Amino acid sequence: MAVAVQLLPLLLLVASALAGYTPRYTPDWDSLDARPLPAWFDEAKFGVFVHWGVYSVPAWGEWFWYYWKDRKDPDAEAFMRNNYPPGFSYADFGPQFQAKFYDPKKWAEIFEAAGARYVVLTSKHHEGYTNWPSPTSWNWNSMDVGPHRDLVGELGPHLREKNIHFGLYHSLLEWFHPFYLLDKQNNFTTQNFVAAKVLPELVDLVNRYKPDLIWSDGEWEAPDAYWNSTEFLAWLYNDSPVKDQIVVNDRWGREDLCKHGGYLTCHDKYKPDTLPKRKWEMCTTLDKKTWGYRRTMESNDVMTELEIISELIEVVAYGGNYLINVGPTADGIIPPIFEERLRSVGSWLKINGEGIYASKPWRVQNYNDTINVWYTTKESAVYAFFTSWPKEGVLFLASPIPTNDTKVTMLGETQVWSGDTGVEGISVSLLPYSPSIADMKIWVLRLENVQ
Repeated sequence: MAVAVQLLPLLLLVASALAGYTPRYTPDWDSLDARPLPAWFDEAKFGVFVHWGVYSVPAWGEWFWYYWKDRKDPDAEAFMRNNYPPGFSYADFGPQFQAKFYDPKKWAEIFEAAGARYVVLTSKHHEGYTNWPSPTSWNWNSMDVGPHRDLVGELGPHLREKNIHFGLYHSLLEWFHPFYLLDKQNNFTTQNFVAAKVLPELVDLVNRYKPDLIWSDGEWEAPDAYWNSTEFLAWLYNDSPVKDQIVVNDRWGREDLCKHGGYLTCHDKYKPDTLPKRKWEMCTTLDKKTWGYRRTMESNDVMTELEIISELIEVVAYGGNYLINVGPTADGIIPPIFEERLRSVGSWLKINGEGIYASKPWRVQNYNDTINVWYTTKESAVYAFFTSWPKEGVLFLASPIPTNDTKVTMLGETQVWSGDTGVEGISVSLLPYSPSIADMKIWVLRLENVQ
């Protein structure tokens, strides 16, 4: 009995330690992939991507330098001959990237009005120019050349004031960095670039800005062992200042895409046609032809409000997040046509976001008979999204199984229908078609007490 009494304090101490125990992750994919995804990311559903850098000056596309100097693309070469003097180098664009009208407070207001719950800003693209004063990017960063401002650091606080999660895009590779080219020549058996540039920059970004998300890219030429990706992620999950809330994607090595990481992106504009087993995200861009700002963009190159909302619904119904990109000008202006699209989506989400944010895939994701219907669920409700108005004003939903207590409400309206129910399916007599209803473009019904 005395021994049992003596052991009690020890047992209580062990129990207390276990209650607050946080697992240590080891630098291997079995361990890292077992980490639970922080809940905020799945709940957010909708984010805005921002591609902005020196490439915004020629405004030909974010891959301009590569197409000009590596591919010797005839269009890129003609663009330089027709618009710039002989001997003009890509580095000469740097001082012209001045961000004179960059107003991070206004950007945050636009993103809030869009209904975005997270924003991913380019910290560094494949050109190597950093939008923050990186100590390992001497004379090729936004403090030394161009704006003479910390573009990353200025945006973060304004987003957080509006409870928008702050993410950072970061390219692992840099097309023309001599250390990277040397490692590439050595078949990635050396790690000069990783040691001198990649890892110091990633650690600096995390410690300095404490992002909620790291959107990695530029991984495709080398294995994750070259990038030291698993070692970095183990530190990120175990010991970094953001270890509890940080989210990462799957672009950490040429063999990892669509397999490893916090969530899957698989490839740009990835959109599965069945329900994936893991959390995923579709990244796409308002300008259908490029991610960075493009001077020759025409209005019909830009996604319409209906296209954006339709795609958002489809992605969320299949359990994904939707990340839509804008490319600001070199002056730091989000083009008005992009702003208009974002605000239109936000107006729709103010009424219908109940069926989007924090929702889950339902047992049926899509039913397409005479009218295409998508479904989500949250708590005890099911949400039905339909993209065309039935001719007779009666919508038949074949998938829900009604009960005696079934109620149907159109979001944005107060009228509640009990509906005509059969053994399976619900027929809903909709409100008279009016200009205000027509303006919605896509409509959402809340179904309560259905199976």
